[in-house]
Amino acid sequence: MTALTSAGAAVALAAGTLVALGSVPAQAAAGATLPFTSVEAESATTTGTRIGPDVTQGSLASEASGRQAVRITAGQRVEFTVPRTANALNLAYSVPDGQSGTLNVYVNGTRLSRTLAVTSKYSYVDTGWIAGSRTHHFYDNARLLLGQTVQPGDKVAVESTGTQVTVDVADFEQVAAAAGQPAGSVSVTSKGADPSGQGDSTQAFRDAIAAAQGGTVWIPPGDYRITSSLSGVQNVTLQGAGSWYSVVHTSRFIDQSSSAGTVRIRDFAVIGEVTERVDSNPDNFVNGSLGPNSSVSGMWIQHLKVGLWLTGNNDNLVVENNRILDTTADGLNLNGNARGVRVRNNFLRNQGDDALAMWSLYAPDTNSSFDNNTITQPNLANGIAVYGGTDIAVRNNLVSDTNALGSGIAISNQKFLDPFSPLAGTITVDGNTLVRTGAINPNWNHPMGALRVDSYDSAVNATVNITNTTITDSPYSAFEFVSGGGQGHPVRGVTVSGATVRNTGTVVVQAEAQGAATFRDVTATQVGAAGVYNCPYPANSGAFTLTDGGGNSGWSSTWSDCSTWPQPGQSNPQPDPNRNLAKGRPATATGSQDVYTPGKAVDGDANSYWESANNAFPQSLTVDLGSPYAVRRLVLKLPPSSAWGARTETVAVLGSTDGTSFSTVVGAQGYRFDPATGNTATVTLPANTNLRHLRLTVTGNTGWPAAQFSEVEAYLTS
Repeated sequence: MTALTSAGAAVALAAGTLVALGSVPAQAAAGATLPFTSVEAESATTTGTRIGPDVTQGSLASEASGRQAVRITAGQRVEFTVPRTANALNLAYSVPDGQSGTLNVYVNGTRLSRTLAVTSKYSYVDTGWIAGSRTHHFYDNARLLLGQTVQPGDKVAVESTGTQVTVDVADFEQVAAAAGQPAGSVSVTSKGADPSGQGDSTQAFRDAIAAAQGGTVWIPPGDYRITSSLSGVQNVTLQGAGSWYSVVHTSRFIDQSSSAGTVRIRDFAVIGEVTERVDSNPDNFVNGSLGPNSSVSGMWIQHLKVGLWLTGNNDNLVVENNRILDTTADGLNLNGNARGVRVRNNFLRNQGDDALAMWSLYAPDTNSSFDNNTITQPNLANGIAVYGGTDIAVRNNLVSDTNALGSGIAISNQKFLDPFSPLAGTITVDGNTLVRTGAINPNWNHPMGALRVDSYDSAVNATVNITNTTITDSPYSAFEFVSGGGQGHPVRGVTVSGATVRNTGTVVVQAEAQGAATFRDVTATQVGAAGVYNCPYPANSGAFTLTDGGGNSGWSSTWSDCSTWPQPGQSNPQPDPNRNLAKGRPATATGSQDVYTPGKAVDGDANSYWESANNAFPQSLTVDLGSPYAVRRLVLKLPPSSAWGARTETVAVLGSTDGTSFSTVVGAQGYRFDPATGNTATVTLPANTNLRHLRLTVTGNTGWPAAQFSEVEAYLTS
């Protein structure tokens, strides 16, 4: 997590310790400007047991901030050094399923009279209908006004009174005094609302909203219970005394399909009782529409299914300066038809699905943005996800510690339902920082990158500009290009520029789709396995071309074996001398006939084949082996069926190390293919051959007026 101090110095959590990063321009800082500073439990003094780091799905440490936490039992404690002036504490924690208890709180060794309640009630969520999910959502948050002000360097400790508690992170905040009632406002208590939380205040809120049209509904300090959702909310301000003072207890606050708009919701808390995820239930802070020119600010939103599930007309909505915690699904979802929506400077922790999402269902989200948000620990999806939409921006966000099924940022054409509007126009992804993001996808049985561009259900044809990105400590890859639905749709129009990648577990670029991207000024250090994994899926779906725009460093190597996945920290394996180096590698051609595409020449199936355009010699097939190799032998094949009559193809072999400058390895000569002898031909290469890009140029074929190969195999052995 990152906070911006009044002096303008960014403070980040690195290896569990608060580290000053120095003065930075405000516009360059990733993440939200937050009213609190966080301290990790593993960096504190403790008599308990540290757990982690671990990224294994289903483990307690994998969902913790920093992938580490501290477990305490009766009498054990975690003592934090206070990083700033504060009078309030919020604690992220976990207790075993089915248990509840309390924590004693100490300030400089003196025990407070109030305790901090902890419970598993809102944790351990199961979503068996979501493929790849397991029990998740282990952590929760509990808050406490300390009743006194502590200073930097003071000590605040939490101590178990008997229940085992895993302490994750503490947020220290200086909460301002409660605000006073605005002049001319209508107080909910004047309409009969009960600030003790005992009585049902639903009708009082409705009456206050009706009475205050064009004005303000005032929610004084207190706890208010609402038992059914509000609707007809328009042309009104709902305002509290501050999110630590005015608290509405309900699992469904506003539920309406339309509104005339100009709704202002600010400065109170809505805390629900949602303990499971039921997608058919509108268990959300806002479900539907607030109408045009509305805003939500200064809110504390907790224990709901979704914070804001927005449909219909929400034109020019601003959602800013909010905290959304412990939702069983998304934090916020612009569920189609969002125009000019700005979501900025929010803090989200412990979401059970995408923390922030745009999903262009029914109509495209257009000209909307996620800016300067801090997101941590989404435990079953992405930090930020953009599913379709036109002219979308994701800028200056800080995302950390994603878990299963999730990247830090996903730019995707996964539609889920129809009608869906794919990515279009310009998608801007700028200035984002991703820390420990990316995870294993158990449905794919391989990793998802920290930043993913996914042609899941259709080709990505938008202009996608990914600029000024920092990716740190990704457990797997940094940038991933994939067609996650397994259909091999292409990813095109992507430019990655100005990126810094540090300590990525496997590779910098994980390319699994056909298509292309340009990389410029991308620097990488401490790369775990290799610079690039370039193995399109399905194998015959086409190549992914990485264009070097200059200024790149630290990631020039390519993973050598498409039959295996690189593991974190694994070095690039030495190739098996008997392995076909061309199998599954990206293949391109000067042309192809109908369905007989270049990838069929390297798919390992001798019965499928590439055929060039007819009557148009010369024709070439080029295979990218991924790294330079001392190739000594080629085996060229045609389908072994006797239906393929004997023929001779005239073939020249060329090679290149950079994909641009090719030289002749073996001059043009005729190679005989005869089904009686397997329809294969062997080409022996000179002893000094070293190539990465293998090109076969065909100038003749006595059996058909085109170049044809069912398999092109390359070996290190002669």
